[in-house]
Amino acid sequence: MLKELKKDTLSNLVYFIPRDKHSAKDIKEILDNHPEIEFISLVGVDLRGNDTDEKIPSSVFLEDVDKFIQTGIQTDGSSVVLDNIATLNDAKVEIIPDRSVDWFVDYNFQNSNDKTHLPVGTLRIPSFLVHNGSRVCSRSILKKSIENFKEEMLRLVCKNSDVLKTVGIEDCEEIKEIVLTSATELEFWVNTPEDKADEEKLSTSQNLKEQYWKRTQGTVRTALEKSIYLMEKYGVNPEMGHKEVGGITSAINSRGKSNHVMEQLEIDWKYSDAIQAADNELIIRNLVNDIFKNYGLEVTFAAKPIEGVAGSGEHTHLGVAAKLNNGKIVNLFSPSDMKAEYASPIGFGALMGILKNYELLNPFVTSSNDALNRLKPGFEAPVCIVSSLGKSVDIPSRNRSILVGLIRDLENPLGTRFELRAPNPMSNTYIILAASYQAMLDGIKYAIENKKTSKELEKEFSKKSGEITGYLEKNREYRSEEDVFEFYKEEERNNLFGIPPKTVWENAKNFDRHEEKKKALKYNNVFTEQTIDSFKESIINQWIRELKDRIICDNMEIVRSCKKMHFEDVTDLDIVNWQKIHTLRCYLMKDKTDEKSLFTRIRDAIEKKNYDLVSNLQIEMNEKIRLLKDLYVIYKRNLF
Repeated sequence: MLKELKKDTLSNLVYFIPRDKHSAKDIKEILDNHPEIEFISLVGVDLRGNDTDEKIPSSVFLEDVDKFIQTGIQTDGSSVVLDNIATLNDAKVEIIPDRSVDWFVDYNFQNSNDKTHLPVGTLRIPSFLVHNGSRVCSRSILKKSIENFKEEMLRLVCKNSDVLKTVGIEDCEEIKEIVLTSATELEFWVNTPEDKADEEKLSTSQNLKEQYWKRTQGTVRTALEKSIYLMEKYGVNPEMGHKEVGGITSAINSRGKSNHVMEQLEIDWKYSDAIQAADNELIIRNLVNDIFKNYGLEVTFAAKPIEGVAGSGEHTHLGVAAKLNNGKIVNLFSPSDMKAEYASPIGFGALMGILKNYELLNPFVTSSNDALNRLKPGFEAPVCIVSSLGKSVDIPSRNRSILVGLIRDLENPLGTRFELRAPNPMSNTYIILAASYQAMLDGIKYAIENKKTSKELEKEFSKKSGEITGYLEKNREYRSEEDVFEFYKEEERNNLFGIPPKTVWENAKNFDRHEEKKKALKYNNVFTEQTIDSFKESIINQWIRELKDRIICDNMEIVRSCKKMHFEDVTDLDIVNWQKIHTLRCYLMKDKTDEKSLFTRIRDAIEKKNYDLVSNLQIEMNEKIRLLKDLYVIYKRNLF
């Protein structure tokens, strides 16, 4: 149906209801004038980033709009991921609308309204999840984090007003409010259904840079253009859409249609306030998925959908500004003289806070098997807790091998921000932003309360391992202007920047290993022991379920697919190659009376809840499966 709708028809649809139009009167008027909006859905986001969706007829909603907005609806804990909070014997959860953000209308272009013949719409209302009177969802944590950051920042700068002069503000009385801005970049893969990935062809195409920023064609081009057009209608302000590094050239069938499509794309949009930025991401993911499917293309937002090829990231941009009484916006990360200093003391403090506390930020950023599959050396994947400022203060540069980068434009001080490069399209942006602001605030407090200058903080940030400073850890380094994967050997990287976790379990254990750093997350009760424990439990449960019921099963199919293929014209090399493969297959999957396979040992360790052993065996399994696939490629190359 989307293909048949004209642009003037699409222009007549209501795409969002702004935050200043949430009164019962305004909503009734909008719904009465647009009968194609047939359903209402309250969108709560649990601790794993899952968003709820239900179809409440608009007629039911209109019976008592005021009550609906105030009290929402009820569900139970089985509908959402709130481990150890909404328990079996205390499962009641309320979903309460958030009236402080825009509400979106989600259209089903496969279904039309009988009266208007327009696509059926669902008004999706961002909402809070409430349990026993307390907000317990990702949205509520982000909201608390934002409020805490703004209040603390005002308190700090008013008490230590000298720091304001470093950003061009004379007195804290000039400040009307603190503004937190954020934006994400969405990378994703599209392909025609049933097509299987050829890892060798994809890897070769990537290394030759045959796809990166090239012209899109066919249905991919049409779907991408339609997505950008509709994003504008939703008020999201798209900046660009383009091909990413991954993919191979598609083919055209006899009917002139694209087939064998397998391409990686990226869509970017402008920044918003923090909560709206996270909401925007939800609607864009759904929009992209629906539009590309309408054109016969599958979409995946997985972090690493294809082994051996670049995964999909979702760089998260973080900015802090002050809005003055006269309407002027001042970036608090930018120094007064952009050509003399990299960042203001507030900017340096924020960056140092993220890096020092990243061991506790990391589990929120990288919380799944898929996410960890992407974060491996190479493919520009950020695995080291290290940052970059640029080769020189007067020539901004970017180091794409680091975890978090300082983005600067000498001619545009408002553009100064930090880019956290580790998140992926399935990361929970709400909780990542909340944890990031808490970590940033921790470093800002240090910088301001100790009256540090930008030069002093730059020196501390550029410290060498073994040097003692006031905030950062003695035996670590935090800055590198080199390609960290080429310049340092793995052992040296681990010593300088910390050992990156290889499994979800290793990452989750950071909550216990770094008890002291929890103070930054829990400052002013933004994160609580209950929410941290619930999040930790949820990622461990997902890790185990995926490992046992999906990853091992998928790996069994890989083992079975590696079949003996030589029957004629056999050489001794074919026999040797096959024997290596067969031995490895048996080690992975074949039990004996006196020896269990690797797969069975993992299952046994899971049953015994010996998660240290499970983690170690998973690392071994990943390495063996990669070796098996490589050996099988070599084996097939020598066969007719």
